[in-house]
Formats: sequence, structure tokens, C-alpha cells
Amino acid sequence: MGEVGVVAPDLDELRAFTTRLRCVGACGDAGLGIEWIDAVESLKSVGCAVQAVVTDDVATCMREDRKARGLPRAEWDRGIASQIALARRESPNRGGRHLGFARSVVHEMPHTLALLRSGRLNEWRATLLVRETACLSAADRKIVDHRLCSDPDVLDGVGDRGLVAKAKALAVELDAAAVVARYRKAVSERRVTTRPAPDSMAYLSVLLPMEQAVCLQATLGRDADSLIATGDSGGRTRNQLMADLLFDRGTGASVTDGVPVAVNLVISDEALLAGENEAADLAGFGPVPAGIARQLVANALDGDTAVTLRNVYSCPLSGALTAMESQSRTFPKSLRKLIDLRDRTCRTPWCDAPIRHHDHILSRRNKGATTAHNGAGLCAACNYAKEGDGWTARPVRRHGRTHLFDLGTPTGHHYRSAAPRLPSAARRSEIEAILIAHLRAS
Repeated sequence: MGEVGVVAPDLDELRAFTTRLRCVGACGDAGLGIEWIDAVESLKSVGCAVQAVVTDDVATCMREDRKARGLPRAEWDRGIASQIALARRESPNRGGRHLGFARSVVHEMPHTLALLRSGRLNEWRATLLVRETACLSAADRKIVDHRLCSDPDVLDGVGDRGLVAKAKALAVELDAAAVVARYRKAVSERRVTTRPAPDSMAYLSVLLPMEQAVCLQATLGRDADSLIATGDSGGRTRNQLMADLLFDRGTGASVTDGVPVAVNLVISDEALLAGENEAADLAGFGPVPAGIARQLVANALDGDTAVTLRNVYSCPLSGALTAMESQSRTFPKSLRKLIDLRDRTCRTPWCDAPIRHHDHILSRRNKGATTAHNGAGLCAACNYAKEGDGWTARPVRRHGRTHLFDLGTPTGHHYRSAAPRLPSAARRSEIEAILIAHLRAS
């Protein structure tokens, strides 16, 4: 597994070295500092190689254990990627990528793994090689691996784009049909996504075939140039006009008319009506400054957009959303709505995917109740993983604190999930907390 004649450290030694590494600070010498940067970069690459080998070993051990115990084939791989993700403090989606990467470099790309071990290749560049050869057979992938990574000098000084170009060229040379099939599959995965950006902005990403994306941008640019040429730009720049045109054509409304589709904005009454500065929360985005939230509401009212208010009550001590009870087997609509507002995104630690399932933390077969306390919002992948062999979950009842539950993995590791704090009247909550604490003490 390691270099000949070198004994691998045990887990305690590795943790002790990590503790020592935390003590490294400024060295006061630029030349020595560059050497440190280079050494730590090599250390990161070696760590990536070790993680890949251990990740593949963990997956193999779990799979073989489940197979030996006679579990159905569908259960052999369930939840493994999620456990890798929790150990790496990342989302289950990335856990799946890490697992796929590990299997590829360990079993099909030994030279890439060797370059990682030597510190000559970093994790991102190795990931690019794995990605660009994913459509090839194992035999063809080994050929690409040998041609590009058996000699460290081949990729030395080559940028990321150059590396991708070399891998793509070899893939086409070895199996053009597989590359074409991959393109067709990619076209079927076209989609639109959003993610937060700095300063209360957001990125709208559209994954399209390249010819459609180029056509869309060219059309928006042409029409923006036309508005500028005719003096109808309203003082907006070309980029601003292109963004506004995209919104207008995508929604059928003007940017000045407000938002025509319902969005959930959670804001305290004092922030909305009394000018307090506590941040609001916009569903699917995250925290929004109170001033911007008030402006969103004002713009909607000025533009005759329908605006509705819903009272949501939170605990004065923790800001946690007040629970709702139900005796039904499935979560009723009002309770699902409450869980959505409380959890906002998937409650699995480090997973921020949208909520798709409203799950019983303690399952119904274990007499778990259909309540807000025993309910959690999860993405589909996390909910299916949690139902796998060896997983456990239980709500944690701690009076005066935010909603918590404990998630246990088949390897015996436990992780805590805490719901985010709701926007609340901060000043009033502090006063009420003091009064409640005084009453309890007396």
C-alpha cells in the first residue's frame, strides 16, 4: 500500500502530526515560505491519495460484509457515499463523487494515483482526468492513464485546460462512439439551478448544449445593443439589460412589476414593520438583510403583486419554530409547510440540497410520531440512505433549544443536526428569555 521500507503511521500518529501542523505560523522569510507552500501542497496531494485508497477500502469492506450477511444486492452500496460525505464534512452528492473518484484511481488509473502519492498531481487535476475518461472502458482508461501519467514530465507545467484537452483527444482517439454517447447523455441532463452570490445576489445557471447557450447569449446581447442604440436603455448598462431581458422573457413580466411567482420570505414583525435590522430568510437562498427584505415587500405591493402574510411563532429562548402535532401517518400539508420553514434545506449535516421528503426521524415502525419534533426535511438521497442497513436516527429533546436530532451511521459514528435559527424579534426574545430564566430560578 505504501513505499517499500516505510512504515505507515497509525491513526494516533496521524492525529498527533495534525496537531503539530496547526502550530505552524509565519516564518519571516519569503524564500522559506515558498518552500513551506510547496511542501504543504505536496502533503495535500498525498492526503488525497490516502483518502482515495482508504475510501475504496471502506466501500469494499462494507459491501463484502453486506454480501456475506445475505442482504439483497440493492442494499450492498446503500448509504456508503453518505458515510464518506459525513466523514469529509461534505454533502452526499460530493460523497458520491469522492467514492467514484477513489474507485477509478485505485482500480483503473494506477499512474494517476502514483502521481498523487508523489505530490506531482493535485486532487483537482486528478479529478479532471477521471471526469474526462469516465465514458471509456476500464481498458481504454488505463491506456489514457499510462500515456498521460506514467511519465511525470508529460503533464509538468500543463494548465488545467491543456490537461483536459489532452484527455479528451485521447478519449476520442480510443473510443469516439463512447464520447458521442456521453454528449447525448449530457444533453438529456440540461437544467436550471440557482445558488447564492455575495451582496444578496444570486447566480442563475443554465446547463445547455453549447450551441444553444451561445445562441441565447448572442440574442440577449443583440437585443441589449438595439435598446442602447435606440436610446431605450433607461440608463442601464449592456450587462444589466441582458439580465433584465432574460428575466422579462423567462417570466412574462417586467423587472419593475415585482416577482410573479410565490416565494417564501421569513421575516420578524419588528424587522418588517418597526425598522429592526435582523436578517430575514428567503427560501432557496438564505439570509437577506432586513432593508432589502422590506424593499422586496414594498416593490411587490407597488407592483400589484399578491402579498400574503402567515404568522409563524418561535420560542423566545432559541428562535426555534413552534411544533405542530398530528395523528396521521403522512405529514399533513400544514405540518410539511412548518418543517420546510424550519429546516429550509436538507437536515443531513453538510447537505444543503432542497427538501424533497418529510421524514419521520424515529420511524413509524419504531412508534415514531407524526409531529414537528419527530419530523425532518430531507433530500431524496439522504432519506433513502438513512433507510439503509445499520443507520439510526432519533430526535433530541432539549428544552429551550433549537430542534436537534442524532444521526448514527453503520460504522458507529454519530452526527448532530440542528435546525437553523428563525428570524425573530431579537430585543423581545432577549427580554422574554431573561423573564423566563428569572421565573425558573424562583
